[in-house]
Amino acid sequence: MITAVAVLATAAGGVAIQSGTAPTAVQATPLQTQLDTLLNDSRYNGSQVALVVRDATTGETLYDRNGGQRMLPASNTKLFSSTAAMHVLGPSYRFHTDVLATGPVHSGTLLGSLYLKGYGDPTALESDYAGLAKQLADSGVRRVVGDLIADDTYFDHVRLGDSWAWDDEPFYYSAQISALTLAPDTDYDSGTAIVESRPGATVGAPVNLTLVPANGVLKLVSTAKTGAAGSSNTLSIEREHGTNIVRVTGSVPLGASVGQEWVTVWEPELYAADVFRRALAAQGISMVGQIKNAASPTTARVLARDESMTVGELMNPFLKLSNNMHAETLVKAMGAVAEAEGSWPAGLGVVTDYAQSVGVDTSTIRLSDGSGLSRKVNVTADSITDLLIAVQQEPWWQQWYDALPIAGNAQRFVGGTLRSRMANTPAANNLHGKTGSLTGVTSLSGYVTNADGRKLVFSMMSNNYLVSPRSIEDAVGVTLASWSDQAPVAIAPNTLRTTTEQCDLEWEKAC
Repeated sequence: MITAVAVLATAAGGVAIQSGTAPTAVQATPLQTQLDTLLNDSRYNGSQVALVVRDATTGETLYDRNGGQRMLPASNTKLFSSTAAMHVLGPSYRFHTDVLATGPVHSGTLLGSLYLKGYGDPTALESDYAGLAKQLADSGVRRVVGDLIADDTYFDHVRLGDSWAWDDEPFYYSAQISALTLAPDTDYDSGTAIVESRPGATVGAPVNLTLVPANGVLKLVSTAKTGAAGSSNTLSIEREHGTNIVRVTGSVPLGASVGQEWVTVWEPELYAADVFRRALAAQGISMVGQIKNAASPTTARVLARDESMTVGELMNPFLKLSNNMHAETLVKAMGAVAEAEGSWPAGLGVVTDYAQSVGVDTSTIRLSDGSGLSRKVNVTADSITDLLIAVQQEPWWQQWYDALPIAGNAQRFVGGTLRSRMANTPAANNLHGKTGSLTGVTSLSGYVTNADGRKLVFSMMSNNYLVSPRSIEDAVGVTLASWSDQAPVAIAPNTLRTTTEQCDLEWEKAC
């Protein structure tokens, strides 16, 4: 049993002050000594680290370094948004997308505009819009004489989060948030499209480019050429800020395999409507008018509806792949459902209220978005461990826990962002945790069972370093998984810090 005095001694350098007595030296526990050794690393010179380890059942603190210090958590912010969504929306909640009209249908012709209204579904695919078009065709509609109106008014029109960097805006992890949107594949990166690249048939030929899904919103402007076999691949694909023009430059070697690059879309509701219009044409439904964006009339009737997977099911792609857009969509949806306002301020208020309701001291933290892409988010390791302990009592906890990345499990939708970390160690297929990364920020918080079968919660955040200490996170995870209170194992730190970092940011598709 670790006493409060022992914990205090660790924070105070091994000396505890007892009221009415002289200072008394207190021996640090072997676990505390081991963790201190790991954190006394030169990579932390001039930077900050916080680590709290607690018993998951009793809440007893086993280790505390800077647990009350506010830190940038990066994607550990998703622990707050995901748990709040499971409570507020509920694991059975589904998003939906509707096709509506006000005009009558005569002899297969809809007299008036067709409305496509989104309610925040971040998992909508081209196939879902094709399904809506088929429902409309099955109802007998063959022609629409009005416009196609894209309605994303269920959320406000603030597309990007507080303090998000302008130069991140073209990249898939920083897509615009819209209530009407589209993902190109089952990673469900809503608000993005994929540019596929293939070398030409001969050296010097233009690189062949394809948009997935096909759409007329993104405009590809390319000077990319096919290089000699074995030459370097220098292809660059990037959307111009504030436009839907995608510039493609560089070269692809002859014989190279198909390349893929995800790009964000400016105004995703128009992108979704364009893909839907193509689906209508594929069903033999012609349209006379244009694509526009506006609110649907309150008198409009529903002609077709598509529903998403449940929020409980969404937790898996959301947390395993650390999907920023899912986090922000859930925040705005919570605002819309609980406060009738699909905005970041309303939704973040709901998230904060939930954290407070389970015992987190929210007066000491600040949530500025749902994903942690914002550099204004400040939380403490204490607040994260308070949350992790409290949510174990929730009826949905097991589904949420299973959705966390699992260390060392190579399956992409099991190991997630931890699939290449702590492999072949006692932490593998044991530690369930949420990763986090920004430039100068890495974090890992979650659950791990030690060698005695004792379940622990932990939260570790590192800020403002110049050389990544992520391997120290792994060493901490392995130490906790290996530890036995009955027979402590001396783990040499150097043996736990040999992994070469292949990816510093969890949002790299190759990671």
